[in-house]
Amino acid sequence: MMKCPLTGLPLDAATGPCPTPAAALPPLWRLGFRPFFLCGAAFAAGAIGLWIFVYAGGALVWEPLGGWLGWHRHEMPFGFALAIVAGFLLTAVPNWTGQPGVRGWPLALLLGLWGAARLLWLAGAPWWLVAVPDVLWLPLLAGFLVPSLKRTRQMHNYPVLVMLALLALANALAFAGLARGDAEMQRNAAFAAIWLIAALMTMIGGRVIPFFTRNALGLPAVATTTPTPLRALLPDLALMALTLLVAANSAAGLLSIPALPLAILFGLLTLGHARRLWRWHHRGIWRVALLWPLHVSYGWMLLACGALALFHAGLLPRGFSHALHALTVGAMGGLILAMIVRVSLAHTGRALQAPRTMHAAFLLFHLGAAARVFLAFWLPRAGLLIAAICWIAAFALFVAVHGPMLCRPRVDGKPG
Repeated sequence: MMKCPLTGLPLDAATGPCPTPAAALPPLWRLGFRPFFLCGAAFAAGAIGLWIFVYAGGALVWEPLGGWLGWHRHEMPFGFALAIVAGFLLTAVPNWTGQPGVRGWPLALLLGLWGAARLLWLAGAPWWLVAVPDVLWLPLLAGFLVPSLKRTRQMHNYPVLVMLALLALANALAFAGLARGDAEMQRNAAFAAIWLIAALMTMIGGRVIPFFTRNALGLPAVATTTPTPLRALLPDLALMALTLLVAANSAAGLLSIPALPLAILFGLLTLGHARRLWRWHHRGIWRVALLWPLHVSYGWMLLACGALALFHAGLLPRGFSHALHALTVGAMGGLILAMIVRVSLAHTGRALQAPRTMHAAFLLFHLGAAARVFLAFWLPRAGLLIAAICWIAAFALFVAVHGPMLCRPRVDGKPG
């Protein structure tokens, strides 16, 4: 009697057909969003919990690599945000290309390198030891994506690979700063990474937010031609170019120094993002729990750019940190939370209806973002404490509600 090579069981009418290789894997390792969304969200809650404990005066018997401030500044973009970016790309690229996704031991290896870097950094290991997994995992991620994109000749998605390469360079800059004991270089690397992630948000948000909005509200699709005329792409290309220019200025250490050219640059970014939000808006979004968080989060990016324009024009001298956190907390964290909820539902075969608990998580999150940006301007300790509690609660709710979904097979029986 023939046996299934995956399970070793005999193939007969009682046992049914041999499962596909993906179906034979534990569900957590079947597609990249599963482990990276789960671990990234858990890391988000835990890292901010540790940070606010230390900020409030709590004493711990060790310090992470680079000190607590350096750890917080590096790990939120390079640890938390890039884990979610990895999970998204490992899921989106198979959708874009129709090719199988990374699964099984290659996915576990990628997550293991990411996790090892986070643990070593937090434990205060020598910089060269932390650098081994942390410098390797982003190029490895890009290497896993290249074959699918190359095989299907999707050159319009190659900018994703360029962004990953630039983020890897920013991370290398951070380690160069650690090697030299140069805290300013480490800070510049973190700021550069934040704006590179903002560029990714600009690129991917420009695709998915209007698409999700049209689908959810039943709006007619925008008529397009093939190929899209260059003049129709110019506004989006300009936003990307301007955001990359901000990232370059950040790497050079110029972002936190008021300068009129940067005020003009951020003013142009503000206008570009405002144009997008205006075009995407429909009053129906406020009735859909999976839509309004996307639009509100993107609105935080508009607010961040506007506030930075005022800062560089000399009109908001104390506003740099608050403006930057409008981007990192409100826009980056908010878009991440909205996307991981939606992607987790869609790719586990569930209806696109946010659980009621996540309605509360979205509201809590944006209340916390407002506390970090506005309340903390006048009452720093109270604002930061409220913001941290809301952030931790929102991501903890995601782990509690969506974690079991990520660890179980799709409810529709499909692979992935």
